[in-house]
Amino acid sequence: MRWDNLRVDSSEDEHRLPGYTDPAVVRTFDAPEALDVRFYEVHARSALNRVPKRSRMPFEWTVNPYRGCTHACTFCFARPTHTYLDLNAGRDFEREIVVKVNAPELLRAELRRPSWKREHVAMGTNTDPYQWVEGRYRLMPGIWEALRDSRTPSSILTKSPLLLRDTKLMLEAAEEAPVAANLSVPTLDEGAWRETEPHTPSPRAWLEAVAELNSAGIPTGVLIAPLMPGINDRPEEVERILELADEAGATNVGGVALHLRGEVKGLFMDWLRDRRPDLVPRYEELYRRGAYAPSEERRRLSSLVPRRAQVEDAERPMRGVDPAGPISSRGGGARRPAAASQARLF
Repeated sequence: MRWDNLRVDSSEDEHRLPGYTDPAVVRTFDAPEALDVRFYEVHARSALNRVPKRSRMPFEWTVNPYRGCTHACTFCFARPTHTYLDLNAGRDFEREIVVKVNAPELLRAELRRPSWKREHVAMGTNTDPYQWVEGRYRLMPGIWEALRDSRTPSSILTKSPLLLRDTKLMLEAAEEAPVAANLSVPTLDEGAWRETEPHTPSPRAWLEAVAELNSAGIPTGVLIAPLMPGINDRPEEVERILELADEAGATNVGGVALHLRGEVKGLFMDWLRDRRPDLVPRYEELYRRGAYAPSEERRRLSSLVPRRAQVEDAERPMRGVDPAGPISSRGGGARRPAAASQARLF
């Protein structure tokens, strides 16, 4: 297993379970009572990840306290990252979870460095930091505290209302620098939800979390992602999501068309053959040239959310928080953005 960015103190060698010789692993254990998940508790060398300059992302830094995700979303673009650890992008990604147990302390130390310029830090960009294992490890409170104390602007994308547990810390962080959140709400259809995101909370819970966060003062939007042809792209369903997002006070609504990179394409097609064989010919045609659907299909998806929301074209740069934007010396506050800037939160 390759763990180049991880380490373990020699004094902790005795805590490793028999059969695991990799020096990065502090402890491993299986949890058969919890979806048969195996946890790898590791000591990371760093918590901040620098986004490559060539990336389309609208931020320069990310924090991901977990690798792998128990949500088990069929379409997850992050699945191939597990192959870097000599684990597979399928079942291993869902059941072999790497837990960076020292992430909060590391982040605090990194944000204290004189060289830190208080640039925007994004969370939830790879795997969901509020997947259910966060209820066990509680890494995010320490991460919010580090962001608060360093007055670092931040944003988070999640599918879990567990985020509400940390509302108080988010508000404290927002007194020092801008904080924003997005909840992913790709469908309201119970069948589509259970098939494509089997271990996530319900769509209604997502929307309730949007309402609660906005009511508390945290600018929170909705991301309809991904939009999947024949699965969650019925105009009336998308319109209903937009209506409920408005009712929840969403500060922005966006959409992302499905893209299938690397191993995700094969895994998703296998899922279609098993669960939606009627859609296999359509997807084989749409994605036969690569990871992206043809431009006319992306335009069709974009037309589902006119004016009020924007479907991001995966082949074009994403919009988002300007990481180079001004940061008030008195703190950004958790205020609702001006209308003109609402669509640029993420």
